[in-house]
Amino acid sequence: METLVPLAAALPDPPVEGPYTEDNWRTLLAIMDTVIPSIRRETTTTDSSTQLTISDVEYNKTVNYLKNNANALDSESLDEYFDERPSTNPKFQELLKRTFVFNVREDARKGLGFILAALNTRVGCLMLTGSATPFYQQPPHIREQILQRWRISYLPPLNNVYSQMTRICKSLYLKTSPGFRKVSGFPAVPDHYKPGPHFEYEFMQFSAGSEPETIETDVVIVGSGCGGGVAAKNLAEAGHKVVVVDKAYYYSPSQLPMTEEAGGIHLFENGGADNSDDSSTTIVAGSSWGGGGTVNWSASLQTQNYVRKEWAQDRGLTFFETAEFQNCLDRVCYRMGVSCDHIRHNFANKALLEGSRKLGYHAKAVPQNTGGAEHYCGHCTVGCGAAQKQGPVVAWLPDAAKAGAKFIEGFEVHHVIFDESSGTKKAVGVKGTWTSRNSKGGVDGPLSGKTEREVIVRAKKIVISSGTLWSPIILLNSGLTNHQIGKNLYLHPVNMVIGVYKEDVKPWEGGILTTVCSSFENLDGHGHGVKVECTAMLPSYILTLANWNSGLDYKSLALKYRHMTGFISIARDRDTGQVYPDSVSGKPRYQYTPSAFDRAHIMEGVVAIAKMCYVTGATEIHPCIAGVSAFVRDSEDISSSNSEGGEADPGITDPRFKTWLDNLKRTGNKPPAAPFACAHQMGSNRMSVRAQDGVVDPKGRVWGTEGLYVSDASVFPSASGVNPMVTNMAISDWISRGISRELRGVGEGASRL
Repeated sequence: METLVPLAAALPDPPVEGPYTEDNWRTLLAIMDTVIPSIRRETTTTDSSTQLTISDVEYNKTVNYLKNNANALDSESLDEYFDERPSTNPKFQELLKRTFVFNVREDARKGLGFILAALNTRVGCLMLTGSATPFYQQPPHIREQILQRWRISYLPPLNNVYSQMTRICKSLYLKTSPGFRKVSGFPAVPDHYKPGPHFEYEFMQFSAGSEPETIETDVVIVGSGCGGGVAAKNLAEAGHKVVVVDKAYYYSPSQLPMTEEAGGIHLFENGGADNSDDSSTTIVAGSSWGGGGTVNWSASLQTQNYVRKEWAQDRGLTFFETAEFQNCLDRVCYRMGVSCDHIRHNFANKALLEGSRKLGYHAKAVPQNTGGAEHYCGHCTVGCGAAQKQGPVVAWLPDAAKAGAKFIEGFEVHHVIFDESSGTKKAVGVKGTWTSRNSKGGVDGPLSGKTEREVIVRAKKIVISSGTLWSPIILLNSGLTNHQIGKNLYLHPVNMVIGVYKEDVKPWEGGILTTVCSSFENLDGHGHGVKVECTAMLPSYILTLANWNSGLDYKSLALKYRHMTGFISIARDRDTGQVYPDSVSGKPRYQYTPSAFDRAHIMEGVVAIAKMCYVTGATEIHPCIAGVSAFVRDSEDISSSNSEGGEADPGITDPRFKTWLDNLKRTGNKPPAAPFACAHQMGSNRMSVRAQDGVVDPKGRVWGTEGLYVSDASVFPSASGVNPMVTNMAISDWISRGISRELRGVGEGASRL
C-alpha cells in the first residue's frame, strides 16, 4: 500500500494565541490525560501526579472481567494499555496541533484559549474548578472530578468544553494509540484483499504566472461528487465539451482505504468532522475526488413514494411523480449495478434483521451499488481500495473521461463570473485558485513546495455541484442575494446505541449498511420518523460518541470493541437549519439544532434499538447519551433465555429492562447530553416553483440568472428520508439532460415549469 506524505509536513507554525502558549498547551494536554489517563494499581504507581491510581483489588477485578468477557490479551499487554496516556504519544500531539490549526474555528480557538488561560491562574481556576490550584497541578483523580462536574454544570461554556474536549481526545486517541491497536486486534487497513482496478486519470496542470490562466469549454462542473459525476457523464456523452473541477484531490485504490488518521485529513471536510454552531450536531462530509461517493457505504435506496408525493403535490414539483423521474432513478441504479444479490450480512446487520423479526418490526436488505459483487469491507468509509463501489471515481467520471471530459483537481472555485451587459445576470465562467501537488506527487507540505495559479474557466453553462455545504457558499460569494441561499438545511440527525455481545464479532468486517428497519419511518403520518440502520464500526467512528464517565470506565469500554455492534436511529428531519460563511475563514458554518419534534422521533428509534439488542442477546446496551448508564445483563438472564423448558423467557417485558427503558426515555436526548451526528446534508439550495420559495427552478437553474445551475443534494425540496446518493444522482441525471437539450437549442427559453 502506498504511503502518504507524513502529516507533520503540512503543519505551519501555530499561532501564538489560543491553546498554543506554553502554559495553555500544558493545560490542554492535562485535560487530554484526564480523559484518557495512565492507570496504575497502587503497588506499581511511580508518579501519582500523572497516573490515576486505583486499588489492586479494583484493578485486578477490571482486568479479570475484561479477560473473561472481551477476549483481551495477556496481563502485560493490558498493563501497557492502561498505562498509556496521550501526552506521551508524539503522533497524538501532532494530530492535536493539526486539529486546532486547521479544523477549529478562530472564535472557538480563542474561546478555548481564554478558558485554558483561566485554568492556569488561581482566580480563574477557583471560579472554574472550585480550587485555587492550577488545573495541570491537580492530581489525576481531582482533574477527573472537575471534568465530571463540567458535564452537569449550569454554565453552557463548561458543558461545551467538556463535550468538545472529551470528544476530540477520544477521536485522536483511537486514531493514534498503539496500545489500543494491540489489545483490540483492529487492523489499521484490511489485509484480506488486493487493490482494485485503477482508472488512469489525467489532470490538467498549470505553470506559475501572475495573470490568470483561462480555459474555454461548453460546460464547467464545480464538484466531482455524485451530482457532478452524473452530470459530467451525461453531458460529455452527449457531445459537449466538459471540464470538471474540484478543490480536493484523487487517491488511487493502492492508497485506499486510508487509516482513520489519514482518512480524516485527506478524504473529509475539516479533518473528518465539523460542528454546528451550538456543538449539538457533528457533521461528517466527504471531500475528495468523487466527493461523498468515495466515502459512503454503498447504500442505494430509491426515493420513497411518500417523499415523491410531498415534493410533487405539496411543493408543486410535479416531475417527482412522473414516470420520467422513475426512469432517472432506474437509469443511475442500472449503471452502478445496484442490487441485493451477493450481499453477505455481517454480525451487526444479521442482528438488525433478527431483532426486527423477533419484535415484529419490518426490516429488509439494502441494495448496494457494487455492480453485483459481494463487498464485505467495513473500511470503505475511508476509501474503497477494492474499487467495487460504482460511485463517481470508479464509474461516472471514467465514463465522462472516455467521452472527452477534462479534469482539474486542487482547484477551489471562489465565485461565478457574470456578464450583465445585456441587463440580465448571465453566468459565463468561474474563477478560483489551483494548487498543484508537491514535487513528490503528494498533497501535504507547505505552499512553497507547490505551484499556485489563478484559473478562469469560461463556459456556456455553469453547474455548481459542490454539495450542500459548499454550493451555497459559492453562490453567496458570487454576489447572489436570494435570501433562500443556505436556508432549509436538512441533516438526517442520528443518535447511536452500542450493543456488546459475548461473541467476538470483529465489527470492522463486512458491509457497513446492508439492512434497514423501516417500522418507524412515518411516526407523524406526514413522512417524518426514523429508520434504524447499522453504522461504520471503525474505532474512532463508534467509540468517539460513546459515553465518557471516567478514565477507567472509558478505557474498559474500549476494550470491548471486538464485541460491539453499533446502530443508529436516523431521522427524516422536519425542522431545518442554515449554512452560512464564517466571517474569518469563509468556510461553511451551520446553524442547526435537532428540534424537540425530531428528537422525539429519534428517541423512538433509540428505544427500538435497545429492544433489538436485548432480544438478540446483547450482554450490555450503551445508549450514547450522557447520564444514562448501560444496561448490563446478568449471565443467568442470558443463559435462561437460551435454555429450553422451564419458565417462559420474559424478553423485553423483563421488569429490570423495562425500568431501565423508562429511565432512558425520561432522561431524553436533549443536547448537550446526547451527541447528534450526521452524514447526509441536503436542501440548502432548495428547488421550488416560485423564486421566493427556493434557489433553483424545477430544471436546476438558479433563479434570477441565466446559464447557472445547481446539481447536487442541496436542491432537495426537503429531506429524502433515505441515504441521498440515488436521489441526488437521479435529480442530477434530469438536470444535466435538460442542460444538454438547451445547449443543442431544444427547449431554449421554455417555461421554468
